[in-house]
Amino acid sequence: MAEEPKKKQGFNAYWIYAIIAVLLISFNLFQFSGRDLEIQESDFYELAEHGYVEKMVVIKNQETAEIYFKQNKLDSIKLLDTVKYQHIQKKEGFGGRTPDARFETKDMESFNDDMKELEKELEAKGPNYKFNINYENRTDWVSDILGWLLFPIILIVFWIIIMRRMSGGGGGQGGAGNIFSIGKSRAKVFEKGKGTNTTFKDVAGLQGAKEEIEEIVDFLKNPKKYTELGAKIPKGALLVGPPGTGKTLLAKAVAGEAKVPFFSLSGSDFVEMFVGVGASRVRDLFRQAKEKAPSIIFIDEIDAIGRARGKNLNMGSNDERENTLNQLLTEMDGFGTNSGVIILAATNRADVLDSALMRAGRFDRQIYVDMPDVNERKEIFLVHLKPLKLDTDLDIDFLARQTPGFSGADIANICNEAALIAARKKKKAVGKQDFLDAVDRIVGGLEKKNKIITPEEKKTIAYHEAGHATTSWLLEHASPLIKVTIVPRGRSLGAAWYLPEERQITTTEQLEDEMCYALGGRAAEEIMFGKISTGALSDLEKVTKQAYAMVSIYGLSDKLGNISYYDPQGQSAFMKPYSEERAQLIDKEVSELIENQYHRAKKILAENKDKLSLLAEKLLEKEVIFKDDLEAIFGKRMWDKEEHKLTTPDTTESHTESNTSDAADDLASDEPKPLPH
Repeated sequence: MAEEPKKKQGFNAYWIYAIIAVLLISFNLFQFSGRDLEIQESDFYELAEHGYVEKMVVIKNQETAEIYFKQNKLDSIKLLDTVKYQHIQKKEGFGGRTPDARFETKDMESFNDDMKELEKELEAKGPNYKFNINYENRTDWVSDILGWLLFPIILIVFWIIIMRRMSGGGGGQGGAGNIFSIGKSRAKVFEKGKGTNTTFKDVAGLQGAKEEIEEIVDFLKNPKKYTELGAKIPKGALLVGPPGTGKTLLAKAVAGEAKVPFFSLSGSDFVEMFVGVGASRVRDLFRQAKEKAPSIIFIDEIDAIGRARGKNLNMGSNDERENTLNQLLTEMDGFGTNSGVIILAATNRADVLDSALMRAGRFDRQIYVDMPDVNERKEIFLVHLKPLKLDTDLDIDFLARQTPGFSGADIANICNEAALIAARKKKKAVGKQDFLDAVDRIVGGLEKKNKIITPEEKKTIAYHEAGHATTSWLLEHASPLIKVTIVPRGRSLGAAWYLPEERQITTTEQLEDEMCYALGGRAAEEIMFGKISTGALSDLEKVTKQAYAMVSIYGLSDKLGNISYYDPQGQSAFMKPYSEERAQLIDKEVSELIENQYHRAKKILAENKDKLSLLAEKLLEKEVIFKDDLEAIFGKRMWDKEEHKLTTPDTTESHTESNTSDAADDLASDEPKPLPH
């Protein structure tokens, strides 16, 4: 296969700056090397009295005198002072003979008087001592020109550098990063066999999204297969989903698989401080894509320019961003034809996009890239575990079950963190314990074993966490508990790890049980000590948000009925879509809901006060307890399903076992990964 010719690199403007600097330095060095010998006025009188001076030129406007020595007397001059005159030699300049020495004159009137007296003395000595004296005014044109031009040149160079910085420092088509190319598209183009190293084989899970994306690529490769039946390929596909689920990875796979030009850029690449630049870049991008059609354009984070127009008028609007969006809408489905160009875009904020951008004919398909389920997580683990040296007994199914609610990016981070932990422990392979430690590290933060905690605070933390563990163990719909610790980790002083059930819908009973065991920590403090602390901040924050969601979003309140005030675009931030009476009713319902679950938690703990104390004392003794410890005190949970039971982590390393939870502020960190509703 013939080697592809190397692409010629464009001329870099910084070479011009380097050449100018070299010329200026060389000029100064040349002037320095050819500079005349500097002497004192007294030295001149001594040389003149010996008859060594042939001619003197007095430059009146510069108050200097240039001396020309007799060429046959140079050796004699050196004998006067071998150090001072050692560099005197015969020399000829480009325009003739150059001065041999110079000195600065004093006041011209007194200098003229001295010269007249010197002439009389030398005339008396004889004709061999006399020399000619010429007076003139001289202008140094080179120095004057440099003096006038140097400052403007510095300003121009500074202006060029600033303009390059403002225009992105060398971006744009063809690498032209100056002010004249600021309206050019900044898309990275993959064509003529050049693509990414990512293919669809590297994209684990996301089966439905992959099928739709693969269909678009297949249409570009085999268009007759579809056009023979009269079908038309969608003009655009929008990838929507939470961060880290693989939207950009899918686009990279398209760039690696497609045999057509692929233009990749971000939504922020259209944004510039100059008016009209965004719209100009959109026009240039589509112009290039049409010239190379069939082609694909991928715009990552399109919400940077695609936000709904006319919203938040009280806060002011960005006209430049709206102009860019208007131009994008026109290019995607305007009066002109746009055949052969397919647009892919990705965002995790589809709710804020303009409705005109989402209509059929522009983004015909909205591909939802959701969080991976347990089977997809296993596939993702298999991809990211390939470069790692693993223990032979590592159970990948166990890892997949231990990470509900984790995205593909989270799993990649876990694999990397596990390898780092194994290397830190000087292991030869990455094992199960390293992955559990990595989950602990990512979810809860770094352990702080040296944090100073008083015995009273430690006891309060132990009963607080024991209250969470007890209520969750005795509630039917609570998530299965895996581990409880009072070792400070991250910003929390204690934490409880749960393994949430993977479900798509949640009932009222399940939400109430979650609120009840979240309030179990504060309830335990009140029952055991008769007072409460600020340690339940994260618990209160969680249950408050959950209660307001139940009442005002999910319609789970009997008094309010089947009403939802869900506002995905945030348009009602300053004006609520309900009356003051309804707002009071919502607040009352939320307060009653939370207080009922708090009293329920207190009742459960009061009935099991002895077991609560046993659990807290064991927690104070061991600092970390697991599911087996709770089974020894409370017995097996009657609601545990056999298929949901997981292997309990090895208890030999009590401080480093882990499972999934959201570590939050202060004492408790008990919130499981949020479930999709």
